[in-house]
Amino acid sequence: MKIAFFDSHKFENKYYTKNLNSQKHQITFFETRLTEKTAHLVNDFDVVCCFVNDKLNAHVIEKISKSGVKLLALRCAGFNNVDLVSAKKWGLKVVRVPEYSPYAVAEHAVALLLTVNRKIHKAYNRVREGNFSLDGLVGFDLHRKTVGLVGAGKIGSAFAKIMFGFGCKVQIYDLVQNPDLINSGAVYVSLDQLLSTSDIISLHVPLNDKTKHLLNTDAFNQMKSGVVIINTGRGALIDTKALIQNLKNGKVGFAGLDVYEEEAGVFYENHSDEVLSDDVLIRLMTFPNVILTSHQGFLTEEALQNIADATFESINAFESGADLRFEVKC
Repeated sequence: MKIAFFDSHKFENKYYTKNLNSQKHQITFFETRLTEKTAHLVNDFDVVCCFVNDKLNAHVIEKISKSGVKLLALRCAGFNNVDLVSAKKWGLKVVRVPEYSPYAVAEHAVALLLTVNRKIHKAYNRVREGNFSLDGLVGFDLHRKTVGLVGAGKIGSAFAKIMFGFGCKVQIYDLVQNPDLINSGAVYVSLDQLLSTSDIISLHVPLNDKTKHLLNTDAFNQMKSGVVIINTGRGALIDTKALIQNLKNGKVGFAGLDVYEEEAGVFYENHSDEVLSDDVLIRLMTFPNVILTSHQGFLTEEALQNIADATFESINAFESGADLRFEVKC
């Protein structure tokens, strides 16, 4: 099958090309994101393969469907960037990669937490410059701290188990309870209780209408002073302007972020020779108690291979007329 591969990156392309001959597919890699402005590039393709920041709105769905595309393969878990109603209207099948490595994302969340708490980034830069002073590098023990997880699916569960290893108290807000986590000592609580009693809050829920700006001004007002916020889910789970205000007033002690609500067009690209135009992002980056990474939580060899394998599984199943195990329906 002929596959148009959008928002492609060198770090992932090899996982799709190394077994391409055995797959008997043809891939055209486009570094640009798929948007209304680039939808004209989709011509005579059977499959369009997209990433988290491609914009699959009604106009794009119509355009690529009229060009002959029958399958939209998302090489990510989230699908909030896809107009599923339009896809159904035009008979466009949508598949995703529901899980690739929960450990990759959970471990990155822990890395953000440890780095921002123990100020590893500052210590690294100091030592490189010959400054071995410890002033300003004091952190806190994770042992016995209360960690609140918003969402305890596979990623959240993996994160919870790591926190148990640090000797933390784990409390969870989720609509579905996991007996294994309960047996390990986790307690399920209301969102209000989690917000008001957690020392550390980590977000592990998908982005939808109900979770957008889950952490807003009202939510921050309920939190303990000095709370640590970790987000490896989706940027828009947090109202960034409200986060900035609470970083300024000290309510939020530290923030470790792998996502940002307006990251499209910025993350995954090199802007080192440019002036960023996003004033909110620039302000966020000025805080010394904020660690921001470029949506790299999934970036392990195991995860990238799993994403490629699941993507080809769906494409092969579609080609053969088999059931689509990872289909997304509205």
